[in-house]
Order: sequence, then C-alpha cells, then structure tokens
Amino acid sequence: MDLNLKDKHVFIGGASRGIGEGIARGFLAEGARVALTARTPGPLEETRARFAASFGKDRVWAKAGDMTRTADIAAALDAAESAFGPADVAIANVGIDNSPFGYDVPDDHWESGIDQNFLSGARLAREWLKRTMARPAEERAGANMILISSIAGVDSLGTALTYGAMKAATNHLAKELAKLSGRHGIRINVIAPGNIIFPGGTWEKNTTARPDDWNRWVKREVALRRFGTPEEIANAALFLASDKAAFVAGHVMVVDGGQVK
Repeated sequence: MDLNLKDKHVFIGGASRGIGEGIARGFLAEGARVALTARTPGPLEETRARFAASFGKDRVWAKAGDMTRTADIAAALDAAESAFGPADVAIANVGIDNSPFGYDVPDDHWESGIDQNFLSGARLAREWLKRTMARPAEERAGANMILISSIAGVDSLGTALTYGAMKAATNHLAKELAKLSGRHGIRINVIAPGNIIFPGGTWEKNTTARPDDWNRWVKREVALRRFGTPEEIANAALFLASDKAAFVAGHVMVVDGGQVK
C-alpha cells in the first residue's frame, strides 16, 4: 500500500534506539526524509550512519540535544528545516522513568518525570506548531504530529506514578491540541504502546534476568501472549502520519496486543 510518505520530512524527538529507531526505519523504508534527535551524540551518530548506509545519506539527518529543553528543541527543528525544509510530521518519543514505586516520590523525581514524560512532548508540539502554523494553508496540508504515550496512561497498571500520570497527561494534551489545530487542517494523535521489547530495553533486561517469570506474565496479561516490537509501533505511526488517516485526529491508538482491559 502506498502511504504517500515519499519525500515527507519527518522529525523525530528521541530516535537513537528502541521505538524511536524503529519508527525512523519505517519512515525511511517508505521513502521519507528523517531528522533524528536524541540526547547522547555517540549512539545517535551510530544510528544515523547505519541508516545512511541503508537508505542514503541524503535521506537522514541527525542532531544531538536535550529534547526536554525548549532551546535544544527549537535549535534542532530549525537546523532540520534548513536541511530538509519544513517538517511535515513531528513525532515526540522522549520518555523514561527511574522514579521509585509508591506514593512517596521525592520532588526531584517528580520534576524529572514531568520533564521527560510530559513537557518534552508539550514543548516539541508547541515549537513545531508555531513553525507549521506560520506556513500558508496550502503548504501545511497533511501536516500532523504523533505523541508516543503508553498504556500506563490509559489504565492503572502499577507503574511509577510519575510515568503513568504524565503519560495520561500526554493523552489529554494531544486531544486538546487536536481541537486547537484541527480547524487549521493539522492533525495530532497519540500512540500508546504496550510492552515493547528491543535490544538494551527494559523488557530485554527483565526477560534475560528472569525468563520463566516474565514469559508466564506476558502470556497471562497480554491477549496475544507476547511482547510487541518497535516495528509494530512504527506501522501504527506510518498509518497515522499518512493520508489514509486523514480523518483521524485526537485519537489515542493503543497498540498493546490486547493487554488493556
């Protein structure tokens, strides 16, 4: 199926590994031009070089920076647009949490969790929308944004409070932004992944340390009885970013193998 994504400029906040890397690979395979960002220069450059070898160095661009900080976000967007032109699609994929479980969460963990799991996406949305709204209506036709949330923001799953609460806030943010931007022809949606396994990720570490326990858990909790993959999240992103989803706005797409009940 032709998703009409060839030569689209896709800007991804958080793309050096895991879900972000999988999404980038999916768009590159569809012929898009992809701007990669991440906090750590080394792994980001490794990802860029690998993609350049597979898809062509003129199709992929990268800039390291703290994608929770407005100045870094703005600088990355401006530089990416200098390289590829206005960003047709923006994807907010920054999010991590090392907060303790339970209610007694220190202030610094709350502040870090809010920055990582909510304000990163909110700030990217603001900066991208400012630039997109400044374009003439005909030039922003089809422009859209996808925020990567989590099923922890859809249901109470016993995750860290700072993570689940901020992912729920991200879901609501997207719905509000979709109302504001939809009248200008700009779509905003959310993907809420379930438990996605990839090299170096939490689930790979968990299943390596205690394979029997976690395999029993996933078969009990997930209808499809397995973990998901970054490619499966990428497929959802490709659909939402494409003209095939032209009437989809303010939607939280759960991609979890049937875990949320």
